[in-house]
Amino acid sequence: MSTDDERPGGAPATVIDRLVRATNAHDLDALVRCFGPGYRNSTPAHPNRSFAGSAQVRDNWQQIFAGVPDIHVEVEAETVDGPWVWTEWRMTGTRRDGTPHEMAGTIIFEVDGDSIASARFYVEPVERASGTVGDAVRRQVGEAPTGADPQVVAQAAEVVSP
Repeated sequence: MSTDDERPGGAPATVIDRLVRATNAHDLDALVRCFGPGYRNSTPAHPNRSFAGSAQVRDNWQQIFAGVPDIHVEVEAETVDGPWVWTEWRMTGTRRDGTPHEMAGTIIFEVDGDSIASARFYVEPVERASGTVGDAVRRQVGEAPTGADPQVVAQAAEVVSP
């Protein structure tokens, strides 16, 4: 029998393993038990979505399980540094209306003992119709102003293009 410390990443990684298993089993109680009572969720790209408390975790996942009854999650990559577990997630399923549900991104967990104390949440819906990286940059910074020096615009485009 292995111990938590034998798992690469030790005990913090096993807490994330429990979270994945509970999520894929659609076991709401087991999922909520992965989070400490003082859990803090920070969503830096959407600050108004940040929250505290495992009760909100329950509310969120109750809605997710109801809305995406076949949801499946995978941790595609993971790195552990002390109590911190950096994870790359993929969440897939089919919504009740038949449309695909797909989300991807990073969650940085802080584990305290056998529960998650905090997370920095960077998971977003996967969308495939918004165009190229150039299209996205133009939307973020706006089109070049009328009369802008084309050479300067081209140089700026080279800076943000891979």
